[in-house]
Amino acid sequence: MTNPRLTGLLPLQSMVPLICVPGLVLAESCFAPTRPFLPSDSLAAREYADIIRGDFEDYIQDIQNYFRCLDGERARAFEEAREVSEDYGRFLQLVGD
Repeated sequence: MTNPRLTGLLPLQSMVPLICVPGLVLAESCFAPTRPFLPSDSLAAREYADIIRGDFEDYIQDIQNYFRCLDGERARAFEEAREVSEDYGRFLQLVGD
């Protein structure tokens, strides 16, 4: 029989190695927003205008956040690549290449 209190800790135990590894950086995930639906029927568009307008406004805000996320991830990746390049240079010096 398993202890329900301990069972709840299992996901946390699996995260401990990730937290304890120095220098481990996880890339940020940037998810593009879903394109808003625009009905081809003008009657439906007028009937649901408030909802459709809200969907488009949400999309515009979400796509701006997405672009900021991509910019941040790009900057992070460039910094990581610079650090890895420096690490590789140190490695080559250590092995005499």
